[in-house]
Order: sequence, then C-alpha cells, then structure tokens
Amino acid sequence: MYLIVGLGNPGKQYAGTRHNIGFETVDYICSKKNLKLDKAKFNAIFGEFRLEGHRVIIAKPLTYMNKSGNAVMEIARYYKIEAKNIIVVYDDVDLGLGKLRIRPNGSAGTHNGMKSIIFQLQTEDFPRIRIGIGKPVSMDLADYVLQRFNPEEIDLIKDVAVNASEAVDEIILNGVDSAMNKYNIR
Repeated sequence: MYLIVGLGNPGKQYAGTRHNIGFETVDYICSKKNLKLDKAKFNAIFGEFRLEGHRVIIAKPLTYMNKSGNAVMEIARYYKIEAKNIIVVYDDVDLGLGKLRIRPNGSAGTHNGMKSIIFQLQTEDFPRIRIGIGKPVSMDLADYVLQRFNPEEIDLIKDVAVNASEAVDEIILNGVDSAMNKYNIR
C-alpha cells in the first residue's frame, strides 16, 4: 500500500500559490484518474485508487504546512503504511522554476512541511518529489511562496505537475531509482 501526499495550505486564499504546488499535483492526479478526495479524516482529505494491483491513498493535509506531519502520521498509522511507501510532493525554492527532482530520502532542507513529516515519522527514509518554484530576487521568502504564479509561469507549472504525476506512478510501479533515471534528467 502507498500514500501520496501533496503539501500545501488549506483555504481558497492559498489556491494557486507557489507553496501549494503539491496540492495542485494531487488535484491533477485526481482529475487524470477521475478520482475525488471524498474522505475527510486524520486532518486531511483523501481518496483511494488502485494502480496495477497496488492500493494507493492520495491525500492533502488540512493542517497548515508546518503541521503536515500530523496528518501524514495519522493516515500512515491507520492504514499501516511504511515510510518507504509514502511519496511526498512539495515545492522547493532551491530548484529552478518548473524543475523536478526525485529523491529516495534526505533532509527537509528549509521546508517546514517536510520538517514536520520527518519529525512525526521519525525518519527521513521516504521518497519525495520536489518541484522547483524558483527563488525570489528581491522579496521576502515567506511572501514569495504565498504568491500566485504569474501567467507566463502557468504552462510550465502545468507541465511539471504532469511530470510529477507520471513520476508518482513510476515510483509505485518500478521504484524510486527508475523514476529518478526517467525524471531527474529533464
């Protein structure tokens, strides 16, 4: 069994912001699979689907970013999902806009959502898909990540959400190394 988690902040005021690219990716996966996040429990909304025999839970935490680990831990504990089968999709200011990087494990860096998940799971050993949102040139980082993408960036962000959703499937079906070989080179 797998758990896919897209990180973001709940609420309409955060929709379409750089920090919510994980939520946007989950929304894309759901639309591609004609799936609704129709369960609300564990401080998250989530749904379930099968991918070639694998049972998959897909979720968006309803906590704010810095408490995302609470929802992830509750879902993982309830469904008995091992950390190695939890795939987290989130924004990364250290990657160029529209870049995608998959890692099998690692630190949280400066990302508070990832810090929360690592703290709750008590491990860094779970795959993650980092989506580059670029760095601000002359703006406070907190303001930048809560800013919406500008019209010129939208197509690039849609493309990276497609790649991230394909990478999720690749991780589940063929493993993290295969996904890294396919998607880290783009």
